[in-house]
Amino acid sequence: MPTRTARTAWTGGLQDGSGQVELSSSKVGTFDVSFPKRAADDADGSTSPEELIAAAHSSCYAMQLSAFIAEAGGTPRSLDVTADVSLGPDPAGGFRISGITLTVRGEVEGLDAAGFDKAAQAAKVGCPVSKALTGTTITLDAGLK
Repeated sequence: MPTRTARTAWTGGLQDGSGQVELSSSKVGTFDVSFPKRAADDADGSTSPEELIAAAHSSCYAMQLSAFIAEAGGTPRSLDVTADVSLGPDPAGGFRISGITLTVRGEVEGLDAAGFDKAAQAAKVGCPVSKALTGTTITLDAGLK
């Protein structure tokens, strides 16, 4: 299996510094990052590690769920997955990812709501990004369209 790479070039300190994160493997973009914007309610055109984790988690979860739906005898027509990744204080000091909420709405043939929920719960545990984030509470809101 391949290894993917991202690179960040940073200048300055935490509060006055900034950087750019480059998606090196795909070459699809370079994005601004800064701690003040990371910690603010308005990202103001910058991304953050939490947003990048949310992107990774939502896409990984969608792939895993589509596989589990097919394994259960269903056909996924569409899956709309959102991952909300929260940054909060760490009781040990500093910050930590304090929680992740996955929300999925699916249009699926061949599975009822119970079958969809079973596949959705299994994907929450089975997706490789979920596995990598086992130290964080992940909640799931799943339903059919």
